[in-house]
Amino acid sequence: MFYRALRSVLSFLARLYLRPTVVGANQVPTTGPVILAINHLAVVDSFVVPLMLPRKVAFLAKSEYFTGTGPRGKLTAVLFRALGAIPVQRDNSRAALESLEVAGAVLDRGEAFAIHPEGTRSLDGKLHRGRTGVAQLALEHRARVVPVALVGTDKVQPRGTKVPRPHRIKVVFGEPLDFSRYNGLGNSLPIRRAVTDEVMYALMELSGQEYVDSYHKRPAA
Repeated sequence: MFYRALRSVLSFLARLYLRPTVVGANQVPTTGPVILAINHLAVVDSFVVPLMLPRKVAFLAKSEYFTGTGPRGKLTAVLFRALGAIPVQRDNSRAALESLEVAGAVLDRGEAFAIHPEGTRSLDGKLHRGRTGVAQLALEHRARVVPVALVGTDKVQPRGTKVPRPHRIKVVFGEPLDFSRYNGLGNSLPIRRAVTDEVMYALMELSGQEYVDSYHKRPAA
């Protein structure tokens, strides 16, 4: 109850601060496993989408956000948990596999999970080639995928800034993508690539971004 109430307060403040235009939120399934595949322009992206929906949405966050000391560290952990963040280690060789396992457990419980198929935020404003983890999750856990396009979050938190700035944003939810036609084919790399490319094409149409058929390099920091 505490986290639900805190999340409601955070949602109100986010809408007041960002003045978002939200389109198509009613298209997100209210029950069952669903993946929210989001383009990635700024650090705040993972936090914005869960606050725009009545349904709880889980996403992964660095474990350091949950282990801080003192009043500030404890407050950060509380806020992240209220937003639906799940702590994961990202600095070891099993990080990618463990992240998929955590996400899979969320979907197996019939919940919603948010992911950035590009893997890292775009530094040039373009939409880059998606990594196939989104397809692996969708196929192995039989989850529908809702493409979500964010517009303007790069103005809210430009690279190098720590404090978000007030700026209007737009959040566009697309129609759910159903990949049940590929049931049983989740181990096929070509199928995973085809599913991922379909998700990225939907994101391109929703966001209006120029598409680049290459992976974006992860920032050094």
